[in-house]
Amino acid sequence: MREMSVTEQRYKAVQGVLAEGRTVSDVASQWDVFRRTMYRWLARYKGDGLEGFGDAHWIT
Repeated sequence: MREMSVTEQRYKAVQGVLAEGRTVSDVASQWDVFRRTMYRWLARYKGDGLEGFGDAHWIT
């Protein structure tokens, strides 16, 4: 099995909320991230799509 890229992992986490209707808390727990991080990923995905997960967005 191949490893997922960081972008793929973030996309799957976001899809857990958007497509599967799971709670942010549930998905954050599954991916071992803070809820605050999930909200950031959701906002960036909604604003920029997959490009929102690019490295440039994570520096600030």
